[in-house]
Amino acid sequence: MWQSQGVSRPFVLGVDLDGVVADYTLGFRDVAAEVLDRDPETLPIERSWDFKEWGIDKADFDRLHEIAVNERRMLRDLPMIEGSDDALWRLSDAGIWIRVVTHRLYVNWGHAAAISDTVTWLDDHRIPYRDICFLGAKPEVEADCYIDDAPHNIDALRRAGNDVIVFEQPYNREYGGLRAADWSEVEEIVVELAAALQGAIEVQMPGLDAGSERLTRRIRDGQ
Repeated sequence: MWQSQGVSRPFVLGVDLDGVVADYTLGFRDVAAEVLDRDPETLPIERSWDFKEWGIDKADFDRLHEIAVNERRMLRDLPMIEGSDDALWRLSDAGIWIRVVTHRLYVNWGHAAAISDTVTWLDDHRIPYRDICFLGAKPEVEADCYIDDAPHNIDALRRAGNDVIVFEQPYNREYGGLRAADWSEVEEIVVELAAALQGAIEVQMPGLDAGSERLTRRIRDGQ
């Protein structure tokens, strides 16, 4: 049984990936621009949840997403959102149980690619996690707090009585309550919630720990 500093169980943080740890919009824009033969600058990063600013409908999105996942293997190459790796390492070191919760099994017949590319991406970027759940119904996952960007997930999780940190994106700015504009704010909120539930927890200050650099990173782009 997990036990640390007299705590019978860890504080579980349910972490969404796309739009929270991985920059889905930026990665998807590159694929969409190529397939649609458009300048990426015509596909704004400031976009609605349904991508209406890109001039695509749901059928277009489904087609482009399938190409991105199955043919371009986009999930292996998404940019990481700045600070997420080091913040998650500090939280993990403090005893927070990191549970990745993602709905990436969206494309029929593409589950093998989505799962393997997700795990490869997490390993390549040295993201710490104890377990991972691939599912859409996030209220079914037992966690003490969630961080998500998707409006429908935020609504469902809050209706079920969960604490949800809204990771700020253009399509969720109308949501109040717990919000974070970056991962330093996420870290502060999670520490406060965990301390309120379990008592004081010890967290290393940013810049004083090895963070994700404790493990040898794969050399990328010749650097």
